Amino acid sequence: MILSLVLTIALFATAVALIGIVELVSRREQSAVPTLGEMCGFVMTYRLGWLPVGRIAVLGFWWWVGWHFFAR
Repeated sequence: MILSLVLTIALFATAVALIGIVELVSRREQSAVPTLGEMCGFVMTYRLGWLPVGRIAVLGFWWWVGWHFFAR
């Protein structure tokens, strides 16, 4: 039980650290890597006809995060 908790926390900390590293790399001069804000902006503008699929996907992602981490 304790091992799985420690492993889960370590994996989430690693994921957050990797996201932070990618964000730092993307903010350098002449970087070809988009920032997190630019990626979110690109996803939010995606439409399929009249349906804003990108916005629905972002809303669904935040719903999933809230359900799994804040509803307990």
